[in-house]
Amino acid sequence: MSSARVGFVSLGCPKALVDSERIITQLRAEGYDIAPDYPGADLVVVNTCGFIDDAVQESLDAIGEALHENGKVIVTGCLGAKTSATGENLVRALHPRVLAVTGPHATDEVMQAVHQHLPRPHDPFVDLVPKQGIRLTPRHYAYLKISEGCNHRCSFCIIPSMRGDLVSRPVGEVMREAGHLVDAGVRELLVISQDTSAYGVDTKYRTDFVDGRPVRTRMTELCQELGRLGVWVRLHYVYPYPHVDEVLPLMADGKILPYLDVPFQHAHPDVLRRMKRPASGERNLERIKAWRSICPDLTIRSTFIVGFPGETEDEFQALLDFLEEAQLDRVGCFAYSPVEGAAANGLADPVPEEIRLERQERFMTVQQGISAQRLRRWVGRRIQVLVDDFDQEQGVLIGRTMADAPEIDGIVRIMPDPNSRHPVPAKIGDWATVDVTSSDDHDLDAIFIRETAV
Repeated sequence: MSSARVGFVSLGCPKALVDSERIITQLRAEGYDIAPDYPGADLVVVNTCGFIDDAVQESLDAIGEALHENGKVIVTGCLGAKTSATGENLVRALHPRVLAVTGPHATDEVMQAVHQHLPRPHDPFVDLVPKQGIRLTPRHYAYLKISEGCNHRCSFCIIPSMRGDLVSRPVGEVMREAGHLVDAGVRELLVISQDTSAYGVDTKYRTDFVDGRPVRTRMTELCQELGRLGVWVRLHYVYPYPHVDEVLPLMADGKILPYLDVPFQHAHPDVLRRMKRPASGERNLERIKAWRSICPDLTIRSTFIVGFPGETEDEFQALLDFLEEAQLDRVGCFAYSPVEGAAANGLADPVPEEIRLERQERFMTVQQGISAQRLRRWVGRRIQVLVDDFDQEQGVLIGRTMADAPEIDGIVRIMPDPNSRHPVPAKIGDWATVDVTSSDDHDLDAIFIRETAV
């Protein structure tokens, strides 16, 4: 058997996680073993994040740790594409001992570096890699990346400079991967990209083939095809373009989950203009109202930035007014933090840090009340959940509703059926029907009724 072992450290967002899965899949396909720790690895690959300053520091620290513990390190990911103030590669400037540095979505370049420093093992008996690849998520859900890069040039963001312009995967290729995942037992597909709504724009919605049928490479058609698979399909990073309206009937009909992750970022038109963001607060409110008229159970998650350069108290108050009217279900809020290389760094009237943090706290206080109110609508309902975990200390199952994405939204604490002989009535990855009994600011409590099919 092979003695060539590669350690792997994966940091950053779900899109980076998919990149890691693809690299690991290729490593296993070529006969490399994946080492669980530094001492057992012949070299280490570190997949980095470079979006915000804290993530940059975490990635640099991870590289340093890998060099100290192992000594042979290949760096990939967003941080690998960043340069220092003098124009040299940032990773090489700070960690000159690394063996190689690549940018994001660079499986071929990573493999070339691995081949150079750890020759490909020859083992005719190596296990075949499964069609769905090697994944880092639990068995019952998986991220499905449909495109790479972004055509927007938001002033606070440097992703296009690291990941490039939009490049959409052909819909046939995406559906083949989705099919392999479902065949392997995945029960929830989380669709991700930098801009899911723009899927196919770069190819002019070129026609591809799915099971021999012609299908356009476009978000609506992709959702229609994914809706045929009989699993939960959850959409992330959906910009509020008009054609998003086309997927709401699919949600209302139960083909895909009634869930939209929409990065609004702000509501005041002047702030959005400085951010170089599409749309406006008023149009977004109209669109939200229209979406909910089609699909009343729609869950909307979003993220916002407060304290953006030039943000006045009146502009911030307009954002709070937007929150009150929009009644979003799940919301994250970031106090603006300058990112090296972002155009927003040159904007006038930066907001002092203490005001940024104070506005973040005020924002989250308002949203906390809205979230708690939105959650109360589930109390008294019988719903289906997907079981993620079992809390042995509390003796309860941990599940999620169709309104909750893994790791970023809420959970359902599920008490066992009092009439059951078994303390654990369902397993991780099972569907379960539950009666919701109560809610708090973020989560639900429920009673297990029975196992169900999707």
